[in-house]
Amino acid sequence: MTRRARAALAAVFLTAPLLAAPAAAQDSPAAPVPQIAAEAPAAAQPEAPAAPVLAMPHSSAPAPAAPEPEADVLAPADPLTRQEELAQTARDAAAKALKFLRDGGPSIWAIAALSVITLALILWKIWRLALIGAWSRGKAGRAVEAFERGDTGTALAIVKGRIGIRSRVVAAALTALAALPEDRAREETARVAKLHLGSAATGLGALELIATIAPLLGLLGTVLGMIAAFQALQAAGARADPALLAGGIWEALLTTAAGMAVAIPASAALTWFEAVITRIRRDIEDSATRLFVAAAPAELKLAAE
Repeated sequence: MTRRARAALAAVFLTAPLLAAPAAAQDSPAAPVPQIAAEAPAAAQPEAPAAPVLAMPHSSAPAPAAPEPEADVLAPADPLTRQEELAQTARDAAAKALKFLRDGGPSIWAIAALSVITLALILWKIWRLALIGAWSRGKAGRAVEAFERGDTGTALAIVKGRIGIRSRVVAAALTALAALPEDRAREETARVAKLHLGSAATGLGALELIATIAPLLGLLGTVLGMIAAFQALQAAGARADPALLAGGIWEALLTTAAGMAVAIPASAALTWFEAVITRIRRDIEDSATRLFVAAAPAELKLAAE
């Protein structure tokens, strides 16, 4: 037993250094490894991300920002098309006209209606005079010349069925001369001439009325505007502003200017149309006189016999 105990103790003392060596080997590297691992990332973290994070914003930021200012600068500089320019001009004119109507008061609306009527009358009258041949006298003149040569059939064929006022009167005179005595033929020719001349003068009375009342409406609007301006000045009392009175006066004067702007074209067109009709009347009288003078010698010869 003693020997066995001694042998066991000897074995324990021999194996103790061998068992302590691995434990020491496991403990000795464990201490420096956490120190190196703790220090290495701590030194690498501020340096490694710093270079990419600072470089990327500076390199990528100008790329998307460059086109935006360029687009903002070029957008207003794009030229407008012809249709867009016309549309913009029409919108501006409509806005100015609406402001003008608002500033002018009630009278300006009546003057605006008269301006539309005047324009329609002038255009219609020009079309009507052109339709009745107010500026064409060739056919009627050739018919009269043919009758003076004694060719009644040719003269009647030239003007028959035409819508010109001169041709109609000449055709009526030729027909009356062929079918009626001279005195009755004259009466028939005068009747037809008055009928067509009266039709040609249709619308001139309306133009004359517009040329007369448009300035009066303008003066009425001016008087009403002045009354309103002085009433506002009286209500202001001691705090009256001269600019308030001046603004009311120039707004009131707008109606006078508008009335004159309508009356002047109406009066000019009326004078022109009257001159055209006067020339038509003169041509008709000349043609009728030539026809009856050319037909008179034959009738006088028959009467003498």
